[in-house]
Amino acid sequence: MNAPLVNLPRRNKTADHSVDRRMLGLIVMSLLVGSGGAMGAWLLLKMIALATNLFWFGHFSTDTRAITEAHQGINVLLTPVLGSLIIGVMARFGSEKIKGHGIPEAIEAILYGESRMSPKVALLKPLSAAISIGSGGPFGAEGPIIMTGGAIGSLFAQSFHLSAAERKTLLVAGAAAGMTAIFNTPLAAVLLAIEVLLFEWKPRSFVPVVTAVMVSWCWRNVLFTPGPLFPFHSVASLSGSLVPGAVALGIITGVLAIVLSNGLYRIEDLFHRLPIHWMWWPALGSIVVGAGGLINPHVLGTGYDNIQNLLDGSLAMQAIMLLLVVKGVVWLVSLGSGTSGGVVAPLLILGGALGALAGHFLPGGVGLCAMLGMAGILSGAMRAPLTGALFAAEVTGHVALLPLLLAASVTAYAISVMLMPRSIFTERLARRGRHVLQEYHVDPLETTPASSVMTQDVQTLPGDLSASAAVAFFLREHRHHSYPVVDNQHQLLGVVSREAALEWQNRADYHTLTLADLLLNQTQTVAASDTLCAALADHLFDSQHNMLPIVDSHGQLTGVVTRFDLLKVRGTWRRHEGSRQRFIGARLSSHRG
Repeated sequence: MNAPLVNLPRRNKTADHSVDRRMLGLIVMSLLVGSGGAMGAWLLLKMIALATNLFWFGHFSTDTRAITEAHQGINVLLTPVLGSLIIGVMARFGSEKIKGHGIPEAIEAILYGESRMSPKVALLKPLSAAISIGSGGPFGAEGPIIMTGGAIGSLFAQSFHLSAAERKTLLVAGAAAGMTAIFNTPLAAVLLAIEVLLFEWKPRSFVPVVTAVMVSWCWRNVLFTPGPLFPFHSVASLSGSLVPGAVALGIITGVLAIVLSNGLYRIEDLFHRLPIHWMWWPALGSIVVGAGGLINPHVLGTGYDNIQNLLDGSLAMQAIMLLLVVKGVVWLVSLGSGTSGGVVAPLLILGGALGALAGHFLPGGVGLCAMLGMAGILSGAMRAPLTGALFAAEVTGHVALLPLLLAASVTAYAISVMLMPRSIFTERLARRGRHVLQEYHVDPLETTPASSVMTQDVQTLPGDLSASAAVAFFLREHRHHSYPVVDNQHQLLGVVSREAALEWQNRADYHTLTLADLLLNQTQTVAASDTLCAALADHLFDSQHNMLPIVDSHGQLTGVVTRFDLLKVRGTWRRHEGSRQRFIGARLSSHRG
């Protein structure tokens, strides 16, 4: 009588995309996380308005006012320095994670921190961002709210018994909800989650993120003025003749994205060489911000009015060039100094300014070219082409122009990928030794059957072999750790390991038993030849076995798969990725010969 065999499921259980209770639980949780992200965005904007009024107008109010309305003079130099000194103290004695624009920190928490963020970050990040922007920092609110929304989702998830993957889902849901509330771009927020934060596309994460985004969008229509954030009248209609101009804008904004990213980290390196504590760096950087404010006060603060003016085409070329240069310099120096702020709004201004300049020479008008420039630079800097295109469409309300936006966005993305090793986000992580790959591909273990990698010429042990002879065999042979045991019809009886054989010597009936006797009541897990390697890998990892037998429908041994065999899947994938062959031309040449 043979030992009982247990067939391994042909598919990896984790690849089953059916809706289960865990995903339903995440959907319910995402309703609360989405609401938290929206409320966090509302609170952040109120805090920015409050800080602006306190720093520039000297009174307590949450009414939105532009810094350009304040009395100019020495305050333009002193106020940014004061705000940066406060941020330096908060970072030194609070949390260093409030430095920078927040998205790299969110990515790091997802990939390396099991999606756990601290309550301190959730509190200090929006507060520091409000002080930074309110005192004149040339940033937007999107980076801080992405980190703050992510912290809300992470803290909520940490209150329950959830896995790291489930915490990641709620962290990203909170981040996307915050972005939706700030910019009224629900579709772009979902794509940002997919292209930048999630590092997967699975129902268990996609559906809860969309749920949180839609909840936040509903709240936004209650908390803020509905409609696009930057509406403008475009004189251009969709036409194929505009595609070359969109591609040209994609090229120049892609190059600008590279220049800005390289410039940011060169400036950051310069600050690291200073012989003073990093707590003082933001104050030094803010001196440049104040000087830029003296040249052009419109570079201070979020600069949302600049985006609207660029789209409306209400700025002269000289004003656009001044905005492009001064805004670029003060933003790079300030962010490189380690203060708290975002990147999306400054990138929109810089890409829009470059596009508006090009719009004086390209067809379609200044407003259209400014919008294409915004899509291009977001795509090139963040390595998120779909997000860049859809964000520009949603934030302006011109969804019909998506084909042109996609042309500019993907072109800038291609330029960035070819000429820059990492995005503006992942470069910061790489400098910390965290090398992040922002590419998606199907796991080859999920598509490769066992028959493609199994070893067919297997050395086996006969079932009628005595236990003493088996022990002698293992003492003599050291090539393999385990061997399959078969009967006269090549039916699998089980697997014998070296450790098990050596333990048999302690049995009193050791000399009277055969391998078939010893394996009679032991259950053996087996797999079919069409079982996917992902299921084999999971079993070998969970069971700590080195080998899994492969049998046919009659229980006859056809091969074995070892842990080393599974590495062949990776090798085959690399060969298919890198090996370049010609078939049609080669066949024609052989026929002629």
